[in-house]
Amino acid sequence: MPQPKEKDWEKIADDFWKMWNFPNCLGALDGKHVEIFAPPNSGSQYFNYKKTFSINLLALVDANYKFIAVDVGSYGKNSDGGIFANSNLGKALEQNKLHVPKDKNLPGTQCPVPYVIVADEAFPLKTYLLRPYPGSVINGDIQKQVFNYRLSRARRISENAFGNLVQKFRIFFRNPPECEPNWGRIHRQGGNALTTAFNVRETYKTFFNSENGSLPWQRDKFM
Repeated sequence: MPQPKEKDWEKIADDFWKMWNFPNCLGALDGKHVEIFAPPNSGSQYFNYKKTFSINLLALVDANYKFIAVDVGSYGKNSDGGIFANSNLGKALEQNKLHVPKDKNLPGTQCPVPYVIVADEAFPLKTYLLRPYPGSVINGDIQKQVFNYRLSRARRISENAFGNLVQKFRIFFRNPPECEPNWGRIHRQGGNALTTAFNVRETYKTFFNSENGSLPWQRDKFM
């Protein structure tokens, strides 16, 4: 697939803000298990947590449900986070080789933040990769709940894109997208995340709860 140039990333980010109210977003990231018959002599390599045999399809999707980058073929037993870390996409992001634009002010502010990818709790927190706050650290914190909701709203574009894939190619129908996660059951996975990554997430959280970043219906949902 063609690698996006800087202007392409800027267009994707602009679409995410206009359509899904998430600024500076380069795409939604998710993985999908594609069921297969176990290859001969493969042992448990392809055996996944759903107790089926599969290979993994990892995809980055834009605001219009279009695939930007994919990684396919990893063993079913591997985690989404591990697959991402070893993928060409993950390595290129880590090494800053994807022509990602420089930090940009959040809308209506003088607060520059990195462009980011949105993902679920299966992925590590990075300065360029945002995941939800674990339920264990929310403890009734409405601002964190708001952040998780806004992140989930943008992130579900990847799940919807997989849904479109299933409708087009019925062979994928055997493993439907996951349902909405229960935030209370998310385990804390700080891992080796740098303090700067936590600070980036905090900045987005503050923005989503500010006058410039909050949404009218958001107040009704959480107050």
